Amino acid sequence: MRVDAFDFELPQDRIALRPARPRDSARLLHVHGDVIDDRQVLDLPGLLEPGDCLVLNDTKVIPAQLEGRRGEARVGATLHKREGLRDWWAFIRNAKRVRENDRIDFGNDVTAIAKERAKDGSIRLHFEGDEPVEILLSRAGTMPLPPYIASKRGVDEKDADDYQTMFAEKEGAVAAPTASLHFTDRLVEALDARGIRRETLTLHVGAGTFLPVKVDDTDAHQMHSEYGEIDADTAARLNAVRAGGGRLIAVGTTPLRLLESAADPDGTIRPFAADTDIFITPGYRFRAVDGLMTNFHLPKSTLFMLVSALMGLDRMQEAYAHAIEHGYRFYSYGDSSLLLPNRDA
Repeated sequence: MRVDAFDFELPQDRIALRPARPRDSARLLHVHGDVIDDRQVLDLPGLLEPGDCLVLNDTKVIPAQLEGRRGEARVGATLHKREGLRDWWAFIRNAKRVRENDRIDFGNDVTAIAKERAKDGSIRLHFEGDEPVEILLSRAGTMPLPPYIASKRGVDEKDADDYQTMFAEKEGAVAAPTASLHFTDRLVEALDARGIRRETLTLHVGAGTFLPVKVDDTDAHQMHSEYGEIDADTAARLNAVRAGGGRLIAVGTTPLRLLESAADPDGTIRPFAADTDIFITPGYRFRAVDGLMTNFHLPKSTLFMLVSALMGLDRMQEAYAHAIEHGYRFYSYGDSSLLLPNRDA
């Protein structure tokens, strides 16, 4: 499909620079069948049915944004994918000044050697020393806010909490699974009381999720890969939900992509521990997921293509036009949507 088909105009003042407080007070655009209505995240329990299951991502964001020097040149690095114990692939600002085997000094006794360069322009960094890389990043790194926020304001202490979900447990992400940012203890208690189940899986979100689509046709786009895991017990419980008539509602595009990567053609979810680069566009036949809770995405992005595959491109263009007209806040710190396609579609 033409990438231009997924374009829309978004006023810059609709990009949220801070989350709603409390988190569950964010607005929720409920798109179900042919109906679009305006709700609040705290209404979520009443919009689902007892026996449904929310599938969440328990990845934890690491301080993956680094600023350093290669000689006299200033260099910025955004880690995006781990490669072994001490190596990370990174997108480098001022990359033309970095050659193979150059040492980059990130301060606080944190240095890395530039290794090979990938086709996408990223560079593999080998962190020197004996300390775990996580310790090094805690000294020298900062929270890697998305570029559409970081370009408008600096990172501060609030982001250390704001850009982490209440389910964050397994370190490795360099971007938050932002749909889960809306959850609070109060909301979880209400979901429990309604009989809505929850399961977690792990997909370490990479900075590649923010890369623009630079081709004219979706068939020519190379999707970034991310590492994900679903253990055998979790897979069995998820299959039992659907066997009992419940729906699997992915909380965010990351658990959706992992579930679809792990599912057989008949919808059976298998244990999974590997990279996935699944790219979902209109025409894709969903195997495992019955609905999606997600924030509002960038024009012409792979994530807007994904939600258009789930609900239909015309439907999502209509929904986004409604959201823009009615003042919804967009992107990582913005409002949410609950997308429920007709089951017989």
